[in-house]
This record gives sequence, C-alpha cells and structure tokens, in this order.
Amino acid sequence: MIETTMQDQASGLRRLTNPSRTKVITVTGGKGGVGKTNVTLGMAASMARQGKKVMVLDADLGLANVDVLLGLRAGKNLSHVLQGACDLKDIILEGPHGMKIVPASSGLQGMTELTPAQHAGLIRAFGTLEEEVDVLLVDTAAGISDMVLSFSRAAQDVVIVVCDEPTSITDAYALIKLLSREHGVTRFKVVANMVRSYREGRDLFTKLTRVTERFLNANLELVACIPVDERVRQAVRKQKVVIDAFPRSPASLAMNALANKALTWPVPRNPGGHLEFFVERLLIKNDDAGELVRE
Repeated sequence: MIETTMQDQASGLRRLTNPSRTKVITVTGGKGGVGKTNVTLGMAASMARQGKKVMVLDADLGLANVDVLLGLRAGKNLSHVLQGACDLKDIILEGPHGMKIVPASSGLQGMTELTPAQHAGLIRAFGTLEEEVDVLLVDTAAGISDMVLSFSRAAQDVVIVVCDEPTSITDAYALIKLLSREHGVTRFKVVANMVRSYREGRDLFTKLTRVTERFLNANLELVACIPVDERVRQAVRKQKVVIDAFPRSPASLAMNALANKALTWPVPRNPGGHLEFFVERLLIKNDDAGELVRE
C-alpha cells in the first residue's frame, strides 16, 4: 500500500519536477532580516518579465509575508489546503508579470510545527497542479526548522542570503552545517545582500567560506553582491517589487543579474534534489507518514 501511494505521488510530482521543465530554487539564510523575501521576489519578477512561468511558494508557514509585500489579498492559504478545505490550485494568486504566488498563513503556530506526514502532504499537493511551471522559487522561514530543511533538501539549488552581521554569518554557517552533515546537501549559492561595495561582499563571502572549508564538506559559490539601497525599503512601503518600482536602482540591477544567472544554472540529471525524490525519501524514512498512508 505504501509503495503504491509513493508511486502515485511520484508520478504526480514528476510533471512539476521534470528536469527539462522546472527549476526548483530554495532561498534561505538562517537568520531573519537578511532580505530573503526581497531577493526571492526580485528574482521572480525579473524571470517573469522575460516570459518565464514563475511560481513563488511562501514557505514561511507561520509568518507569511509574500502576499503582503505584493499588495495582494489572500482569501485562503496553505493552512486551508492542509486542513482539506480546498485544493492547492484554489489558493494561488497572480502577482506582477503573471507570476503565481502560493500564500502561506500568518500567526498560526500550528503551521510551524507540521509532522513529517503533513510535510509530505504539502509537497504532494504540488502534484495536483495542472499548469506548467518553469521556475519554482521557495522563500523559506528564518531558522533551521524542519520545513526549512525539507525544502532545502527538495531543491535543485539552495541560495543562502547573508548580510555583514556576525549573527547572519553564524546562522548561515549553522544551516549549511546541518544540511551538509545531516541531509547530504553540499552545494550552496551565496548572495551577499545589503553590502556597501563588491569588495565588502567578497569579504563577507570569505568569512563564511573560511569556516566552511575548514570544518565542512560543502561547496559554496558567490553568485551575487546586492548593494544596500534605500529604494528597496521604499518599494516595500509601496508594496511593489523593487525592480518594478525602481528598475534602475543599484539593488534592482543586481537582482536582475542574479535572476539571469539563475536561469543558466543546470538542473541535475540524478534524482537528488527533486521534489518527487524528497517525497519518496520522506515516506520511507518517517513512520508517521507511513501510518498516515496506511489509514
């Protein structure tokens, strides 16, 4: 029974995670306040403007803010999907340039404490989507919760956003350490955000790699240095993506360059890093999920 259910889930997710069609990128960082959501939306808007079919999943299940930052009103969200009140397709919002937004809930503690079975159910829900997706961007919560780890393991590329603060570097290292040692994720793309110069971004990256190279088996790549830019804050107040509100601002130009670079990242041929692989591993490894399937 478990094998049959797993096969059904995998076949459903295969459409979404077909390597020739969908790129899955998780944007995380360990610490809150480093600008993960702004980076995610900047990348998404830039890709959508180029005609890519982009979906953004707000994976901060307890303190969602993607819909708010875009000035959208979500009638229902992922909590309703998990409760069985609606399907995933019923909660999707349309954002700038036609990009799709999957809103999460805000202020619901239970959404931050999902069981492994609920994790599997959430990922499985994506198998019901009929629309094509070129890029799925996952904006995670801060910290190292199970959900952050789950989506980082599921992604083909993990983007770590850091800023030049000791706590940001420490928390990013803790996340990389956990993912590499416990979950086999060894490749990370690093975005140095809110830096005063390219050199400061390089120095920030060096601080992080100095400890990862010494203690971890992890490969880090600096993919962007996004300058500190007051226009980002102004765009947030306008509830717009900065590349739309201020397209020629320094941060916008850097986010556009990052999006263009991300579109060139190859999709691995092996199953590791695909959502269907994640669901199979999750159902095999977690008795809770197995019990749910048996019921």
